[in-house]
Amino acid sequence: MTTLPMFPLGSVLFPSMILPLHVFEPRYLALVDDCVAGEGEFGVVLIERGSEVGGGDVRTEIGTVAQILQIERFDDGRCAVAAVGTRRIRVDAWLEDDPYPRAAVSDWVDPPGPAPDLDTVDPLFRRALALAAELGEAPAPMDVELAEDAGMATFQMAALAPLGPADQQAVLATEGAEARARLLAEQLTDVTELLRARLGG
Repeated sequence: MTTLPMFPLGSVLFPSMILPLHVFEPRYLALVDDCVAGEGEFGVVLIERGSEVGGGDVRTEIGTVAQILQIERFDDGRCAVAAVGTRRIRVDAWLEDDPYPRAAVSDWVDPPGPAPDLDTVDPLFRRALALAAELGEAPAPMDVELAEDAGMATFQMAALAPLGPADQQAVLATEGAEARARLLAEQLTDVTELLRARLGG
């Protein structure tokens, strides 16, 4: 168990995915400064209820560690941060939010098991992207390349598919790559039907 600075957001970060942040709140500017002075890591969790700004939010217990890759600072004190998700974590306890949110966390890895067969999920994923593209809402190109590791590929599909934050969080919080693949298949089937209905007028 370790203590990490935490950045609650209205979106889900998955391992291997890039996170761009526009930081302007004083507490999160302090978080960035402390991260740069240390290991460059902070935790990201989804805000279930509430706002990213001002505190008083309700946060999920499963999140992702972000590693800072690049920082651009502006004259007015704001900064732009590029980070990448590295691994999942479980929040064991929230600590005081002063000077910024912090939590005691543990790494959360998949249990040993066979790699999932993505032959069913991948076509659903590509179809959802194609339908979203027809609506002008594609979050990623239809021919996007996924990781060779099937477990990581399930994270990438959830991140890139036209899913809402609650569905994405459900995937992030699912233990085991096979279970994630099954959940994704259900979610992508549902979202494909919704997209087809929208295209049908």
